[in-house]
Amino acid sequence: MGSTGNGFAGDRAATIRGGTVVDKDVDFANYFCTYGFLYHQKEMLCDRVRMDSYYNAVFDNKHHFDGKTVLDVGTGSGILAIWAGQAGARKVYAVEATKMSEHARKLVKANNLQDVVEVIEGSIEDVTLPEKVDVIISEWMGYFLLRESMFDSVICARDRWLKPTGVMYPSNARMWLAPMRSRLADQKMSDHEGAMGDWFCFLDETKTNYGVDMSVLTKPFSEEQKKYYLQTSLWNNLHPNQVVGTAAIIKEIDCLTVTVNDILNVRASISSSISAEETRLCGFAGWFDVHFRGSKENPAQQEIELTTAPSEDYSTHWGQQVFLLHPPISVSKGDDLNINFSMDRSKQNHRLMEVELSCEIKQTSGKLLLPFRNKFYIE
Repeated sequence: MGSTGNGFAGDRAATIRGGTVVDKDVDFANYFCTYGFLYHQKEMLCDRVRMDSYYNAVFDNKHHFDGKTVLDVGTGSGILAIWAGQAGARKVYAVEATKMSEHARKLVKANNLQDVVEVIEGSIEDVTLPEKVDVIISEWMGYFLLRESMFDSVICARDRWLKPTGVMYPSNARMWLAPMRSRLADQKMSDHEGAMGDWFCFLDETKTNYGVDMSVLTKPFSEEQKKYYLQTSLWNNLHPNQVVGTAAIIKEIDCLTVTVNDILNVRASISSSISAEETRLCGFAGWFDVHFRGSKENPAQQEIELTTAPSEDYSTHWGQQVFLLHPPISVSKGDDLNINFSMDRSKQNHRLMEVELSCEIKQTSGKLLLPFRNKFYIE
């Protein structure tokens, strides 16, 4: 979730730049179809943080759009393309992979921009434009920034169609990680224990009533439930007081220069310090921010930030990605955490992610707690 559908290459299959071969029809069925529904577009259009950030980025920096050519990658409802046109763009190419393009055309015409905004249905890897563009604008961010792998398509568009002097909207992105506390950890552990208790009742009843011993399936069932309840990361909107330590950047991206290979995996070794008094370390929260800065040669007149960090005042449809520990660990103010983080694309689905997270905790007393390593799935 987070951006309008776009991005597969080839006639029947596309070789993703990580070596994963993806069938075009399967990818469309699993991913793009969601973005073809107005209810999903409405959810994103109701995200005030998202909308205000892009609106301000465009209209506070009209010099990037006035009289210029613009490419909107994954236009969805067409809102960004319409804003670019209202900001004075000479021509806007709005590319959308789904039938949402039909709604986008109606909106463009209803806002009297049909002579400026051209909606093109197709994947950005396949379409051909008649000219290079001055600006590429796209809302490509998924959960924890990189889920959905739509940024691949934006990079493809940049390499094919952006002028050497062109700018990217957004221009920069960052991923953050911080220690957190949450009752979700207890809830998910309870849910897991309940599922396993139900399984053992099922075994007894099946053997008693039907004479079949199914206990040989206990191990795979247990692994399945462990992944579902304990290892699958969760979407959540956290309150700032649930963040119990300093946040650290685990990835910085320059949208003008980054390559697909640069984002196939994320590796970071970071440090954090517990800032709350006696509390529980229940896991780690991940979020992102993006910035609209223009380029070094053509900077923004007004830099805009869109952040999905925990806040008292707002929430976004992205929220934060939560990686829970089972069981939680007691920590105190001043304890130091050394964290190793890695994230790779799932081998089964290149739009999903697998995370490995390890941590060493040094208490204020100087005692080292036993290091732990956990695997998580962003699905």
